Amino acid sequence: MERFYLIVGHVGRLELLVPHGVKLVQLRIKDQTDAEVRRQIARARDICAVHGAQLVVNDYWQAALDLNCSFVHLGQEDMETADFAALRRAGVHYGLSTHDEAELDRALSHDPAYVALGPVYPTLLKKMKWNPQGLEQVTRWKCLAGNTPLVAIGGLTPERLPGVFAAGADSAAVVTDIQQAPDPEARTREWIRACAS
Repeated sequence: MERFYLIVGHVGRLELLVPHGVKLVQLRIKDQTDAEVRRQIARARDICAVHGAQLVVNDYWQAALDLNCSFVHLGQEDMETADFAALRRAGVHYGLSTHDEAELDRALSHDPAYVALGPVYPTLLKKMKWNPQGLEQVTRWKCLAGNTPLVAIGGLTPERLPGVFAAGADSAAVVTDIQQAPDPEARTREWIRACAS
């Protein structure tokens, strides 16, 4: 699994950053019409195809299926309604969010391509009902997840990266640190270098 996992909220941001060498990117669209969601997913799919990047569609698994995307990310709520059998039949991989042990057990029962644990550190992005999980929890999750890749998310910075990987994470998902950077393109390149070292 790619060590650097970029998460963006709009296809315009994906179009700007993927050409810098991003190989794994999640499109996390919020509060848009179905038509706009599908337009962005189709555009993102095509950009990623050109640049040899893996697109992961957040939440909208049906649109991902319809638009021949090969990877989706589902939160715990989305797992209630997702048709896992249809996703498997179509060869669509899926990653699943987890925050506690019950959620991890449930996620692993679906044989996901990866499980995500967060927030590892305090995060500014959204109000979380979970406290920061910390590096000890990353290590614990990795033991419980076994061969399933573990994605760490929440409050990550390049400076915190060595500790996150040493704790057992296979991949680092990044949202706010790049979103709020004065130069998101330069910051993306910095992340790619940091994850490669």
